[in-house]
Order: sequence, then C-alpha cells, then structure tokens
Amino acid sequence: MTAAGAEITAMVTAHESWRTVAIATVRVGAVFALLAAVAGWRLAAAPDVEWSPLLEWHRWLGIAATVMALAAAVATGGVRRRSAVSMLAYRMALFAAGTLVAVTGHFGGLLVWGADFLRP
Repeated sequence: MTAAGAEITAMVTAHESWRTVAIATVRVGAVFALLAAVAGWRLAAAPDVEWSPLLEWHRWLGIAATVMALAAAVATGGVRRRSAVSMLAYRMALFAAGTLVAVTGHFGGLLVWGADFLRP
C-alpha cells in the first residue's frame, strides 16, 4: 500500500525519486508478503484454529495479494526502460496488490477483533 501511495505521488508530481521509493518498497513488500502468506497458512493449519468462511476468504485473498505483489516486483524491471506497456503492467499489478492487501488486512482484522470492534 505504501508503494502504491509512492507511485501515485510520482504520477502526480512527476518526481522520479517517488518512483524509486515505490520500486524499492514493492520489492521489499513482495518478500514480506511471501513470508506472511507462509506464516498465515501454517497458523491456520494449527489444531486449535477453527475453520470459518472468513478465514478461508482471508487465506485466498492473502495468496492473491502475494501473487500480485510478486508480479509488481517483477514488473519493476521494465519500468526503467520507460516502455508504456511495462509501466502499465507495473502499475496494474501494483494497484491490484495494494487493493488486495487492504481487503485481506480488513478480513484479518475481522478475524481477530470481530465485526463490532469499533462500536462502543
């Protein structure tokens, strides 16, 4: 999500330094997404974790977010060539990953805290 924010800032301001931040952040984020997905699947397989449809959605959205983050990280290789197709592929994967991370995180919050955690 931070990488997507940096890329939006790069698009709006036309400062390449923000794109550098976006590229570095998405590469690091993709590695940690992979680690988080592995850890999450291991935790969900623990004997004391109860299955629920929400858990299943969280698991598969996490996989989708990881795949998109990895795709965005791989697509950063073509960004420096300034090809319009490479830039489009990078941005589509990046913004899809950011959206999936947000939705997956929301589902994770629902799993931990429940739907009414903000209500007094």
